[in-house]
Formats: sequence, structure tokens, C-alpha cells
Amino acid sequence: MVSLVPLESLDYLVIGHVTEDITPTGRRLGGTAAYAALTARRCGLRVGILTSVSAGTSLEALDSIPILKVPSPRSTIFENLRTENGRRQILRSHAAPIAVESLPEAWRRVSIVHLAPVARELPADCAQYFSTSLLGITPQGWMRSWDEAGNVTACDWDSAASLLPVAGAVVFSREDVGGSDQAIEALSHQTRILVVTEGAAGCLVYWNGDRRRFRAPEVQVVDDIGAGDVFAAAFFIRLHTTRDPWEAARFATLLAARSVTRPGLDGIPTVEEIEACGVEVLE
Repeated sequence: MVSLVPLESLDYLVIGHVTEDITPTGRRLGGTAAYAALTARRCGLRVGILTSVSAGTSLEALDSIPILKVPSPRSTIFENLRTENGRRQILRSHAAPIAVESLPEAWRRVSIVHLAPVARELPADCAQYFSTSLLGITPQGWMRSWDEAGNVTACDWDSAASLLPVAGAVVFSREDVGGSDQAIEALSHQTRILVVTEGAAGCLVYWNGDRRRFRAPEVQVVDDIGAGDVFAAAFFIRLHTTRDPWEAARFATLLAARSVTRPGLDGIPTVEEIEACGVEVLE
């Protein structure tokens, strides 16, 4: 494992593949790890990333965030295509798995740990190393499968039974479960807080036997890639601060809506946008 910058104490650790995304305007850095880490940094937290990526992928856009990198001959590369039936995703290459047990002790005692797989790169037992942290999970990468050509489809989350009970909160999109209300309902009974994002419609939050919907404000959508990652980071951060899932959902919904008004990582919320949503950023 290679450290790209000196290690420091953290408030927010995100674990998952940083990706390269193929878009109509060329390749750009992506992945939940990138979007969530930059959102947490913008919220004023000390942030670190544990990832696996090739030496050929530039991480300059990550703004000198401390990174522990598992060496890999390839990076995870996704191509996202817009079709009449929604987004079609193709996995073009896959980086090495991430071995969480090799994480330095300094990074195991963190306020918030965000498990953020995008292509099944994390083992199902990874949660055991973070018993003292708020464990936020975006299981998207465990809810995907792909064929030999890389065509991505939704699949059952086979490690859900072991991870849902220990999670502080779980966030995924309705698209991740193929729109199945039955699957959402079943998962909501197995974890403390479940949040289902629904794009322009906002989100649904399941907590303590209750369910509430939070509507997103109407905005001009430029690019919605990464909006769910911004939402998840904002939700976990606000939940840790307030212990109130309803307040966390309000904040995350407003912030994610602002993120879709700009393309790619330019959609990371600004300090002014965060404070406009009612949260003071301490530098």
C-alpha cells in the first residue's frame, strides 16, 4: 500500500475505487470516493481516501486529500451512456481489490467511515475494523454485476445480511434495486436508517418504523453523475453532527440538487452553497 501524502488524523474516511469516467467530452475522474471525499473536505472535515488505482490515473483533482493507494495495473473505468430507457453503464476495466485489514491504525479511529464500493472491490467483512465509527454505506458496487462485455446490471446485494445490521446509515438509489419497492421495504427492516435517493424527486428516509419523503428543489440539470455521492456524504456528515436523520436528509437533498447544476467534479458544493443550506463551515 502506498501513501501519496503524509498520514494525518481524520474525521471522514472513504473507501472505494476512484474511477475514470468516459463521457462525451472525454475522460474525467469519478467514483463515489472522489465525490464524497471532496464534499466532506468542502464541509470543513479532515478527509482521507483508501482506494486502488493505476499510476496512470491523475489524482490532481482530489485537492491534496491524503490518499492510501493499493497499487493496481489498471484503474476502474466506467462508460455511461444515455438511452431512452435511462442510463446504460459499461465497466471497461477494473482496479485491484482493496484490503481493508492493512489500513494503518491511525486511520481506523475515525468519526465517520464511508464504505463506497463501485465494482465489488471491498470484502463483506470490512465493517469489523470500524466498530467505533459512524459507519455509512453506499452499497451500489455490491448491487452491480456485469457480463463479459462489461454491461452492468442490477443484482442482489449478497452481503446485505452481514452489513445492514452494523451500519449507521445506508444510502442507495432506486435505480440500484431496479425500482423494486419490495426490495426497498425488505432492506429497510434490516438496518437503522435507510435512505433511497430518487433523482429529481428527492429521497425517501426510513427510520424507527417511520418513512418520510424529502422533495428536491427544481433546478436546471446539467449533469447528475455524482449527485448521489454528494448526497450520501452530506447525509452522513449531518447525521453525525445532529443525530437527526430528518435534518440530515433535508440538508443532503438541498446540497445534491445544487450539485447537478454543474458538470462532473465542478458540481462539488461550494462553501457558500453549504452555508446557504443552514450549515456553518469551520475552516
